[in-house]
Amino acid sequence: MPNPVDNQYAEIKAACLRLLTRREHSQQELLSKLVLKGYSKEHSLPVIEALSQQDWQNDQRYAESYVRNCIRRGYGPIYIKQGLRQQDVNDVDVEGIIQESVGSWMAQIEQVYVKKYGQKPIVGRNDQAKRNRFLLQRGFSQAMISALLNHP
Repeated sequence: MPNPVDNQYAEIKAACLRLLTRREHSQQELLSKLVLKGYSKEHSLPVIEALSQQDWQNDQRYAESYVRNCIRRGYGPIYIKQGLRQQDVNDVDVEGIIQESVGSWMAQIEQVYVKKYGQKPIVGRNDQAKRNRFLLQRGFSQAMISALLNHP
């Protein structure tokens, strides 16, 4: 007679592998998705840990992928750090990954700004405040925004 615990382990492992074949996931993200599918946290944690030890799941790889994706979509360092903090990726050198992934944040913020506003001049304080808020929401620091908007 098959052991129901072994069957559940295999089921959880198969669900994890289906998710991991599509893209990288953090351990926290995998756990959340498994709980949503109805698997218990107690049964899911050992499976996720085993997959991590076998290098099927890796928070470092996940963080690198997440950072690259956010930069490609035009987000800044504050947004990226917050997103990784929400995914509970704590054992990873987030600062190092971010600095390694982008050449210059000023070039990045300028690219995002030009894509949104082109070469249109700022017309009044309201327009400047609007552009400032847009860049803040994208995760760029006020110092970066000031340097960009006050640049002649």
